[in-house]
This record gives sequence, structure tokens and C-alpha cells, in this order.
Amino acid sequence: MSTSSSAKRGRFWRADWFVGVLIVLAVVILHQSTDFIGTLERRFYDFASTSTSRQPSDRIAVIAIDDQSVANIGRWPWPRDIHAQLIDQLTAAKAKTIVHTVFFFEPQTDRGLVFIRKMKEALGQAADAGGPAGGTNEQLSRVIAEAEVALDTDAKLAASMSKAGNVLVPSVFMLGEPQGKPDHPLPSYALKSAIDETNGFSMPAFKGQQPIDSIGNAAAGIAHLNQFQDVDGAVRQEPLLVNYYGKAVPSMALLAAAKSLNLSPGDIKLNVGESVQIGKLRVKTDEMALMLPQFYKGRDGRPAFAVDSFYDVLSGKIPAAKYADKIVIIGATAAGVGVQFPVPGYPALSPAETIAHITSSILGEHFIVQPGWGLWAAFGVFLLVAAYLIAALPRLSAGKAALVTLVLFVALLGTEFGLLSGAALWLKFVFPATLLVIGHLALTTKRFLVTEAGKLKSDEESAETNRMMGLALQGQGQLDMAFDRFRRVPMGDAVMDNLYNLALDFERKRQFNKAQAVYEHMAAYDKGYKDLQSKLNRAKNLSETVMLGGGGAHPGGTMLLDGGAVEKPMLGRYQVEKELGKGAMGVVYLGKDPKIGRVVAIKTMALSQEFEGEELADARERFFREAETAGRLQHQNIVTIFDAGEEHDLAYIAMEFLKGKDLVDFCKDGQLLPVPKVLSIVARVAEALAYAHRQNVVHRDIKPANIMYELDSDTVKVTDFGIARITDSSKTKTGLVLGTPSFMSPEQIAGKKVDGRSDLYSLGVMLFQMLAGVLPFRGDSMAELMYKIANEPAPDIRIIRSELPEQLANIVALSLNKRPEMRYQDGDQFAADLRAVLTSAGVPASQAPAVHSSMAAADKTAVFAVPSAEQGRAQADQTAVFSASPAGTFEATVVAAPASSPDYDLGHRSDAGGAEAFEKTVVAQSPVPQNQGPAGAGRTDLET
Repeated sequence: MSTSSSAKRGRFWRADWFVGVLIVLAVVILHQSTDFIGTLERRFYDFASTSTSRQPSDRIAVIAIDDQSVANIGRWPWPRDIHAQLIDQLTAAKAKTIVHTVFFFEPQTDRGLVFIRKMKEALGQAADAGGPAGGTNEQLSRVIAEAEVALDTDAKLAASMSKAGNVLVPSVFMLGEPQGKPDHPLPSYALKSAIDETNGFSMPAFKGQQPIDSIGNAAAGIAHLNQFQDVDGAVRQEPLLVNYYGKAVPSMALLAAAKSLNLSPGDIKLNVGESVQIGKLRVKTDEMALMLPQFYKGRDGRPAFAVDSFYDVLSGKIPAAKYADKIVIIGATAAGVGVQFPVPGYPALSPAETIAHITSSILGEHFIVQPGWGLWAAFGVFLLVAAYLIAALPRLSAGKAALVTLVLFVALLGTEFGLLSGAALWLKFVFPATLLVIGHLALTTKRFLVTEAGKLKSDEESAETNRMMGLALQGQGQLDMAFDRFRRVPMGDAVMDNLYNLALDFERKRQFNKAQAVYEHMAAYDKGYKDLQSKLNRAKNLSETVMLGGGGAHPGGTMLLDGGAVEKPMLGRYQVEKELGKGAMGVVYLGKDPKIGRVVAIKTMALSQEFEGEELADARERFFREAETAGRLQHQNIVTIFDAGEEHDLAYIAMEFLKGKDLVDFCKDGQLLPVPKVLSIVARVAEALAYAHRQNVVHRDIKPANIMYELDSDTVKVTDFGIARITDSSKTKTGLVLGTPSFMSPEQIAGKKVDGRSDLYSLGVMLFQMLAGVLPFRGDSMAELMYKIANEPAPDIRIIRSELPEQLANIVALSLNKRPEMRYQDGDQFAADLRAVLTSAGVPASQAPAVHSSMAAADKTAVFAVPSAEQGRAQADQTAVFSASPAGTFEATVVAAPASSPDYDLGHRSDAGGAEAFEKTVVAQSPVPQNQGPAGAGRTDLET
């Protein structure tokens, strides 16, 4: 009971849904305790809110106190008569509203002005005392009066502002809740621009700075210039009102917009908690009168608002008439003069340019709104994402989960982006989108780690299983399969011992090339293991040849000479150079005739090791019958047999050594030869078969692996008459089934007597595969494949390659007819039709020569039943026993085989050991006894 409860608790903690809950809580805590997700939200807002088609107002201009102006006019601060001069120019040009953002909080007094005023006072006192009042004193008084006017720049600026009647100047406040009464109430000139506000619909302030009295009284309005910065220092909101002890002072942008519409501060209406209204313009805000203005992006490489140099306007380079009827904003941008802030779409923007964007937003009602229901919408989306991570994601497969997560993520961010850029609504979906991504990655990682842990455990168990299987196979003498198993085991001391013993077993069987492979595999892990290096050197010296004969001391065998050199063995008059591979009859070696220097391929079979008694005599007879059969075939497209004999208990056949390679690779999709080349090759093979058939020789195993082709010389050779038989009546045994399943003719599968027309059927299968890249018949099991070959008509090759001419498709169909009498009767006829297609290249199928045929209408083939065939995938080292009834029905029973067997892909070629190619050849036999098993049964060998 306790064990079960503990297991349940363990599963509870590891459950995906519980991990999902933890992830949701962790992301919520991350959001509350850090600004990570908030930063992502603000960055996304900056990007989306500026990706809009809104255009800035063309009624706003900016004049910058820039570096060029400072360089030409002089160091900052300038005398205030400079500002007065620019204001006079703009007034003359009839600018609508002038917004001057420079602070005039202190009087600018020239030191000479003090002395001038003292002199003026002294002259006045002298006149009062009855002193001489001549012309000189009057002249001196006029000069002093002129000097006083010239040096009093504050008065000049105030005069210019008063004359203009449309200049706004800034005040600045310290934001925060007041704790008592103000140090100084707002001056009367500031009160003219303020609004009574006691509802808390504004940003509170407890201290402020105002312009000097002369300038404040001359200005058309006093507005605050406070910038409201986010936690990252960027300006995204505008406080439209700052509340100073019950008096709400409008922002510079708000007052500029009102003045440009000929409205006074009294015309500003407050819709508490909702909006600020000037005239018919309603500016949406939050409950603190904070506005989200639109910041405009530039177009075509130009900024949203053109910025002109103060000096260029003052000097007349830019005519003041440009600013007629416009809101002109004057402010500092020079280094060390003004302060710049990051805003959406801009890394740094001066206060003057910021006011330009905000003023344009107010006039165009281009603001961004956070609706009251937006918080609930974001919360609902958060719950949806949390439910998906906890309940839905754990139930989905990896692929579906990735797709659903991607769709949700794109939907969330796409919705927020679309609302911001299109409808100017800000719904904060970055938080649930971040939760979605983090949750998906965390759950996927958790699944991967659990899977990898299970896989590691499984790999450990699999490694031990492979090692034990290797030992078992080694004990049964199946050394190649044992090596394959040992290579799947991670290297260690135990498996090194196993591999060492396996290599010794290979040496005992004189398979030094395989012993070398084992030693090299071991050396890659530990070169210093025992006497590994000496063993490896000895195996290398012996690996290029073979020990022939029954005993190591046999005169014809390989001898290891002093110094490690090898004396190569002889077979007859041929010197054996090295092993080339395994053939259907045994080992194939590269040999050389020392007398004439001819290089040959030598096929061998150790008859005495494979057979004994009557079976040995029969095998020897069959082996030399093959040599006799193939030796009398002298044709340019058939491999030449030079010699045959028996020596050192080995029967051998010396034949022509062929360059090039077989046609297997040219049957794969993507590597197919051009159609004319295919027709030429198959035509030559057909002519070679016609010649062999005239010699009463049937090949019985025509397939791409048995056709050698050298591309450079365009040479074709039919090879491996290893299962050919003389077809005269005295030697042919009815019912012999020989061949490779996918290329066998229907009569060959049925165990009937075959003739040359069976080879032509196999050639038709090869033609189909070389043209289409696939076999005409395929099956998941041997029984299904053989049933299709015997019963189903071949598919039209133009279904796969529609561009092939009808004439060629007819040739393929004719060669694959189920009934021998209805297909090609000889190879010359087959070749002639193929060459006819070649000569008629480019002619439409309807005009091509007709295919030679003496056939009547096709008849249905007999049904080939497989009532109890194994339907699963067979294994390469399984043995299938076929039995045939008088009715021609086959039954197949799969005999048990080691579980380590490699997969058997019917009609395909596979690689094992990285080097050897395997072709599956079915050799079955009818109930006629042939000294190969009990009557009524035959054995199917899957030969390498």
C-alpha cells in the first residue's frame, strides 16, 4: 500500500500538468518581481505604435538652438535680446503661436547696467539740489537713458513678447503629493493659464518654478514643461495637467493646441477620469490625465518635423515667411544645452521635438487608448494560456504542440500589433505570449530530459543485451553477426576482452581481413591493450590474401615469411592476390596469371567443407557443369570463362575481371540513366540472352546486380551464370525454382519448367526499374510479393513516367505478360523492338513502329494462392520452407531464426557491415526430391 502511494506521489510530481502549474506560478513571480516582461511589453509598444499610417500635422515647425547657432552667435546663454529679435521676425511673419521652451526663471542683468543706473540717479540728485543744468547735463542724460535701454535685455524680450501677444513660456514643477501649503502661490500671470481642479484628475505637484515677472506678464500663457518618464527613462506619456494646490496648469503641448485654435485656458474642459476636451477635440486619457501620444516616424529619409537652425532663421537664410500661420516651437538641441529623451521610434528627442509630436497628436486626435476593459481582456488571455499549458499541451504530441504554440503566439502578438498600429488600442498581450513561450520550452525540455533518462537506461540495457547476443552468436560460430553485435556496445574492458577473443576466432578460421577489422575497432579505443599492435600488424600482412587448402602447412597455402612478408598462394596457374567478396557459390578472389600477366576473377567453393559423400559428388558435378555451361558462351556481352579446376580442396573458375560496376545504383530514383542509354544496355543484354538461349542455357537470375556496366567505355557484360542449367530434357528437372523474388517470372515462382522466356521476363522487370526507379511489383512480405507477380498485371510505366512514348510502354508491358507464350519469344525480337524505339526518337508515339507481336488477346492468369504465408517482414537469416500441392498452391512457413537478424527488404538491396552488398535469392524446389530435404518440401536460402 505504501509503495503504491509513493509511486503515485512520484508520478504526481513528475506529471506534465503539475509542471505546467509550477511554470505559470514562476512566470507570474518573475513578472511581479522584475521588469523583464514589462521591458518586452514597452519595446513591443514602441515598435507597433510607430508602425502606423498616421501623418504629422504640417502646421507645426521646430526652430532648434543647435550647435551651428551656438558656434555663430556665441556661447550659451545668449543675451535675451537675441530671442527678442527672433520673436520680432516671427511676429512680422504672422506666426500663429510661438512656443518658447527656454527657461526664463532668473533676470539677465548686465553689470554695466548697474553703473548706468547709478549715474542716472546721481544726475537726478544734482538737479534736485539746484546745480547747474546746462546743455551738457541734458546730453549726458540722453546717453545714459539710451545705454539703460540697450543693456536691459529682459525688458527688450518682454517688449517683444508683449507686442507678439502669442508667445508661450514654460514653468517646471516638482511632482508629488503636497503635504501642506505652498511656499509661494502661483503668480497672477501664471493663474491666467491655470484651471481650477479639485477632483484629482491631474498629476499633483508641491513645488514649482515660474518665469520672471516681466516675461511672465508679457507672455500669452504659462504652461508646464514636465516630462513624464517610464522606468526605462523613455517618454511615452504626456501629463496634460499638473495640479499645484488646486490649480491645474496645462502642458505646453495642450496650451499650444488651444492657442492655435484661438481658445483660452477657460475653454479647456475636463471629463474627469476619461478625457480632456478643447473645443471639439476630445483627448482620451487615463484617470490621472495622462495621454499616450502618437510619435510619428519619418518618411522617405526625412524626419516627421523639419528642424531649422535658429541662426539660419535669425540671419535670414531661412525666410521667416515660412512660419506664417504655424505653431513655431523653439528649443535647444545643441550638445550640453538641452536634455534629450528616448521616445517610441527615436533613441533621443529634444523637448521641442517632443512637444511637436504631442501637439500634432492633440490636434489630429492621434492618441493611443488603453480601454478600461483591456485589463480584463489581458487577464482572460492569461488564463487561456495557463489552461493550455496545464491541460492541453501535455496531451499533444511534440509536432502538434509546436504548431499550436506557434499559432497562439503569432495570434497574441499579431492581435496586439494590429490593434496598436491600426486602431490605436493597447491591449497588453506580451505577458501571456511570454508565458506561452517559456511554458512550452520548459515542458518540452522536461519531456526531453525524461525521455533521455529513459533512453539512457534503455541504452544500458540494450548494450548488455547486445553483448550477450554477441557471445551467443560467437558460440554458434556466427562471427560476423557477433562482431556486428559487439560494435553496438559502448567500449569498455569487458567488451575489449570479448572482441579480442572474437578476433582470435577469425584468425583460427583464417579470415585475417576480418580479424584486422576487429583489431582496428579495438585500437580506436585502446592501442595499448595486451599485444594488440603486434596482432594488428600480423593481420594486416595477411589480410590481402587468404589461407587456401585444408592445412596451414599445405604447399599451396599462404606462408608468413621472415620480416612479416607474405608469400601469396596459387590456384592452378593463378596467383591469388586478394579477396574481392562473397558470391553465390563461395569466395571470389582477384587473381593473376603470372605467365601472360592476365588479371582474372576467381570464383571458389570449398566443396569438401560444405558437402560429403554423395552430396559432395553431386555438388562437384554441378559446379563444373556451371563452368562447362558458361565456358561455351563466347559473346561480347557475356563474361568470358578462361579456366576451371580443383586444387587444395577448392573448386575454382577463372573468368574475365570486369571493370565498372553493376546496374543497381542506376535503378534508384535520382540516379537513373538517360532513356536512350537504358534502351541500349537492355538491348545488348537481350541479344546476349538470345545467344545463351540458342546454346540451351537459361540464366535464371537476370537482375541489375548481375549486369556489369562500364560507363566510360559503354561496355555491358552479363555475369553470374552461377545458377544456370543446361535446359535439354536429360538434365532439366521440372519444378526447380531459382532466382531473386522481385525478378522471377510467374512460371518460375510456380515451380514450373522454365526456358529463355523466363529470362526475358526478368529483363523486362529490370527495364521497368531502370526507367521508373521502382520495381513493378512490391510487397511487405515474400508471400504478398509472389502473389502479385503471379496474379496482378504489371502497372503501366507511364503512370510513373508520363513522358515515355506509348511504343516503349507497350514493349515493357509485352515483356511482363504473365503467360510465356504471350510475351517475347526470343531476345533478338526484344532487342529489335528496343532499337526501333531508339531509331524513332522524337517521333510521336502514334507514329512509332508497331511492337512485334504474334499474341492473341491476353488471357487471365491462374490465381496464385498463398493461404498460409507469413505476412510479416521476413528476416535475412530466416529459413522459409515452401511446399507445393498438385493444384500448384504454395504454403510458406517461417522457421525460427536469431532475433539479431538484419531486416529483409523484398526486392531491394541493403548494406551490411558497411561494405558488402546483399541480394536476396530465393531457391525453392517442388515436391520432386533433389537430395536437399524431405520429399514435398524445399528450402529457401537467402544467399549473400
